[in-house]
Amino acid sequence: MPPMAENYLRNLEQGAQRLSSRGSLQVLAELAAARNLEVYLVGGTVRELALGQISPDLDLAVSAQTLELARELAQTLGGTFVLLDEQERTARVVWRQEILDLAEFRGTGLEGDLRGRDFTLNALAMDLEAVLGRRPLELIDPLGGLADLKQGLIRMVAAENLAYDPLRLLRAYRFAATHGFRLNPETAAAIAQYAGLFPRVAGERVHQELFLLLAAPQAAPVLREMDRSGLLTQVLPELMDMKGVAQDGFHHLDVFHHAVATVAHLEAVLTRPQTFFGELAPEVARHAAPAPRPALLKLAALFHDAGKPRVQERRADPDRYTFYYHEKMGVEIFTAAAQRLRMSNEEIRGVVKLIQLHMRPFLLMPLFRQGRLSIRALGRLVRAARRDLPGLFTLAMADSLAAQGSQKPRDSEKVLADLADAAYRFLKERLEPQERQPRLISGHDLIKVLGLKPGPRFRRLLTAVEEAQWEGTVTTREEALDLVRRLI
Repeated sequence: MPPMAENYLRNLEQGAQRLSSRGSLQVLAELAAARNLEVYLVGGTVRELALGQISPDLDLAVSAQTLELARELAQTLGGTFVLLDEQERTARVVWRQEILDLAEFRGTGLEGDLRGRDFTLNALAMDLEAVLGRRPLELIDPLGGLADLKQGLIRMVAAENLAYDPLRLLRAYRFAATHGFRLNPETAAAIAQYAGLFPRVAGERVHQELFLLLAAPQAAPVLREMDRSGLLTQVLPELMDMKGVAQDGFHHLDVFHHAVATVAHLEAVLTRPQTFFGELAPEVARHAAPAPRPALLKLAALFHDAGKPRVQERRADPDRYTFYYHEKMGVEIFTAAAQRLRMSNEEIRGVVKLIQLHMRPFLLMPLFRQGRLSIRALGRLVRAARRDLPGLFTLAMADSLAAQGSQKPRDSEKVLADLADAAYRFLKERLEPQERQPRLISGHDLIKVLGLKPGPRFRRLLTAVEEAQWEGTVTTREEALDLVRRLI
């Protein structure tokens, strides 16, 4: 629960005291005074100070000459000046570990600036001179933002402010996810009204807000709220085709609602991996710890079945469907979405691998359940996943938990957890130790000893030797050469 209002004010006082020693702010105040300018800490900076948080990134509003002031500040500090938007007169100064974002008043005076902001909890300000202890400290709150902050309420300043920058529609839900706040009915209604404007927002801006939202531990309920307002499929229009697409007896939900449920179960797995896994549990926690991996795992959960609508075929049984190669189609759909969002190549590769492999654990489970799964088949899965093995089984467990159809075996999660442990043991006890040893034979041996010409089959032959080592049927160089002779 949010602290009482007096605690917020105490947090602001303590935060101001901590900021007052920052040399960058002291220099900024001197430069602004020489130009007869007003400077205020505003928006998210003040909001987070009220919540007891402090960030190296500071938002500041300046009455005039913002770009000139920012250039002078960067030069005086020996920092870097970054022009953000010349028309909007916004700039960034980077110095040491600090980032100062300066923006010119968006309206007449400070109050006009605050009335042009998105939500009341961001329409807060403190005079820089007061923060530095040169005047009495006072919170400037013309729109009741502190009261809304106390209630955990996201309330728009004005509907036209949301329409002015439709990214603010997504930002509302981002705050709901990251801070546990809720939208008031009028704000939710305005978002539904203006959701159709969202596609005009640049992909890189969407990327930043969406990843912050998905990184929150409880993003799934917020995704459901976004869907009810119509915003989710404006942010990720590829999800629209998944709605109403029925699945087979292993599932109880259509493809879209199964995807959102998979995100919810994935969050539960990430919160308590020891509840779902054995030996793999600590690896799941370590794997998911660094940003942006939680967001990437949730994107994989949202898109893992995105290809199903395009490949769905009905069987003779009216309640059964097939979705052959849906993972391949899903990769294409996700890649297009990721490029629109200006995701990095590394981010795209991580999610693509999970989509490509997400069916592999389920395909191995019947033989594993019967005790008939070969070392070779298990090793191929592990080798394909490698460092993403914990992420793959996290996604698989969430996928299984989100599928509660009548034909699903009751022991699915237990068998999947046991398979995950077997895969992890194979990685640690066989694959990694073998890779630390010199190869029994190399491509050079294929050329010099066996007289082969280099080509694509070299990889196949050397892989066959590696897999035979897993099984223990090949242990020496001569046995490896004999295996290759038989294969060719």
